[in-house]
Amino acid sequence: MERYDETATGHAGKVGGTFYAEDLVTAREQRRVALDSEHIIRVEDQIWEDSPHGLLKHIAHPAINPLDYDIDAYIQEIGPDGASGKHQHMAEEFVFVLSGHGYSLHWDVELAEMRDDFQWRMADVPQRFEWEAGDWMFIPCNTAHQHFNADGDEPARLLCATSRIYKFLGWHDLRQLEDAPRPRTH
Repeated sequence: MERYDETATGHAGKVGGTFYAEDLVTAREQRRVALDSEHIIRVEDQIWEDSPHGLLKHIAHPAINPLDYDIDAYIQEIGPDGASGKHQHMAEEFVFVLSGHGYSLHWDVELAEMRDDFQWRMADVPQRFEWEAGDWMFIPCNTAHQHFNADGDEPARLLCATSRIYKFLGWHDLRQLEDAPRPRTH
């Protein structure tokens, strides 16, 4: 059995790397930012977005507060008889129904192929889940899903939260499969 002799190539390679030193500077900067940042995201700092997924009020996002680096959370408002966009993402999602009633469709998916990106095979028929104010819904990893407001007079409001870990790992794989119908402005 051949042995790898590191001593023969021990000094080979490029000179001048500063990776560790840069990590030290970054760690100090992150600690400074953490000490200087608010631990509360004030209502006036939360951001409305009219997105392909629908009307969202971002309440936790690193663009709002640098301390919030591990979770995305928003309130989604779905107009009377409206719907969210249909989308899929790698992270599981937790949804708390703040107001209204309606239903969500969940399409199970399985990994069909993985090359440079993920190729998914989606179920033809979705599962339907009815919800109302006070309910808590879990959406499993990779499940394609869409929410529908069953009230013709009042908006439904959903508090949605997902982990950012897959984004950090480079596996975010967010796919907008169908945009929310218009109008959805705040």
